[in-house]
Amino acid sequence: MKRVLLVTTAFALLAATASAMAADLPRRSNMPVKAPYMPTFSWTGFYVGVNGGGAFGNSTYNFAGLASPNFNTSGGLAGGTIGFNYQTGLLVWGLEGDGDWSSISGSAVCLAGLFTCPTRNDWLATARGRLGYAFDRVLPYVTGGAAFGDVKVGVPAQTINTTNTGWTLGAGVEYAFMPNWTTKIEYLYVDLGSVDCGVACNAIVPTRVNFTTNVVRAGLNYKFQF
Repeated sequence: MKRVLLVTTAFALLAATASAMAADLPRRSNMPVKAPYMPTFSWTGFYVGVNGGGAFGNSTYNFAGLASPNFNTSGGLAGGTIGFNYQTGLLVWGLEGDGDWSSISGSAVCLAGLFTCPTRNDWLATARGRLGYAFDRVLPYVTGGAAFGDVKVGVPAQTINTTNTGWTLGAGVEYAFMPNWTTKIEYLYVDLGSVDCGVACNAIVPTRVNFTTNVVRAGLNYKFQF
């Protein structure tokens, strides 16, 4: 009988000790633990593509001491694209270049109606950096860099065609709809600076012509495996 009492007492003490230890342990949360988001699509690699869209902008003929007409320009663009992306985590770093045929143009009556002052851009190219944040197959990004293009200005009897270097800044979003194919839409603000054509533009007073444009275009790219 004493043995039974001793065994019973020992089990009771063990049970009490185990219960006390369990009470001191931290309780596990019933809330599910969310795994960190990791993309399944990699944007790293070289790509080539095509792009096309439209542009609308502004040009100003700055005549020395005379009224300076300011007018709208517009037209279409189409061309090719080449670039490279490198993904680190969810950030995507890239370099992109493109060259487009352009039909951006506009004109206004100037110098008291004596002339028509036109501005025309026949080609436009950019070399830009890109920085994006990957939501798996969706990549919003900002972009900026150098812009190059021709600016043709003057009067009907005499025109000047120069190649200008300026800058561009914009943003877009790209979507990978297949492992090697992506499509995008982007906006770029382009400033090609000014053309100083002296008196050649009108044979009366020195003239400086400014040209800026807003580009909205879509693109289709093929990404090579890296």
